[in-house]
Amino acid sequence: MIIGRRWRPHMLTDRSGRVREARKLLRRPAREKTGRFLAEGPQAVREAVAAGADRVVEVFATPAAAERWPEIVAGARAAGVAVVTADDAALAALSETVTPQGLVAVCRSLTVDLPTALGGGTWLVAVLAEARDPGNAGTVIRCADAAGADAVVLTRGSVDPQGGKAVRASAGSVFHLPVVADVPATEAVDALRRGGLTVLAADGAADLDLDEAESAGMLDGPVAWLFGNEAWGLPDDVRALADHVVSVPIHGRAESLNLATAAAVCLYAAARVQRCRGGRRV
Repeated sequence: MIIGRRWRPHMLTDRSGRVREARKLLRRPAREKTGRFLAEGPQAVREAVAAGADRVVEVFATPAAAERWPEIVAGARAAGVAVVTADDAALAALSETVTPQGLVAVCRSLTVDLPTALGGGTWLVAVLAEARDPGNAGTVIRCADAAGADAVVLTRGSVDPQGGKAVRASAGSVFHLPVVADVPATEAVDALRRGGLTVLAADGAADLDLDEAESAGMLDGPVAWLFGNEAWGLPDDVRALADHVVSVPIHGRAESLNLATAAAVCLYAAARVQRCRGGRRV
């Protein structure tokens, strides 16, 4: 027995094998190969754990983080998820943020295929066509979740929704609704139309605006919104797939809205109409 020395649990370092393996998940090829990704920070880890033990492989936590967020650690352990104590350097190695918060979860892939995402009474879907900014993609997923959307689809050429920045920007919403990734736009639109959804393309240059679309009853039934790239909008071939092209009206002097803001306006407009007039479940 050692007298006068405080016992400390074994802590992994940035040189530990488990940390080095987890660090590989910061890159998309490793995520695709292993079917795993990282969720960083207390909000993302909390939602990952709440999604169930089958979603989380393990949680890395510094002693300070475990003390600050004991409910997350307790929830993970109660769910049968291993909580690994690691030092600050190890968590920094797993982090993409300037100031790591000391919590990272290794999660199993959450993306699903189109039939799974669109099955069972789908009313509202967001489709991101060639979206390249992970922060915007994550924010749109968060907006879709908040609006009560049934799924988010990212077409081929879009950012990985399981990348670190996208997961953080979603504030945990990636764990709340089905997310489909890397599907051709034509395949996505065909599946949506077969599912009975009206496909609307959001485009600032459209002659038909959102108010007019609502008045015409276009938002009453199941709707899928197509949103384009942050810099150049919807590709012409994707825009042509839509049943209607709709703009968000600008009543003030702003030149335009960014992708995430326009998506929030369109998704909430459809959600409000569906619940008030369209007969959607509440």
